[in-house]
Amino acid sequence: MYKISEFVNITGLSKETLRYYAEVKLLEPAYIDPLNNYRYYDDGSYFLAILLVKLRSFGFTIQEMISVMDDKSFANLEKILQQKRSTILIQIDNLTAKLGELDEFLESGREND
Repeated sequence: MYKISEFVNITGLSKETLRYYAEVKLLEPAYIDPLNNYRYYDDGSYFLAILLVKLRSFGFTIQEMISVMDDKSFANLEKILQQKRSTILIQIDNLTAKLGELDEFLESGREND
């Protein structure tokens, strides 16, 4: 079992994030000491935390992460990751188009000098 301070160090999640994740039922402590309300996490919690960190790095919203946690099957995770991949590709296309427009705008300003 890991105390919250130890868990913060090994996962990179902040105490505030852990409390929020517990509040929205994403990642709850494995045990809460009834005497002092200290939160403890176990190895299963660690693997879930690492998954949540990875999903967050992919730009997943809290709602999307909840969806992953509601159905922990690999098929569901794969489907959601494929959807996120498609979304990211669309964003890349949109940003590439905006970059082209910006370059054209900059170039048109240079021609008028």
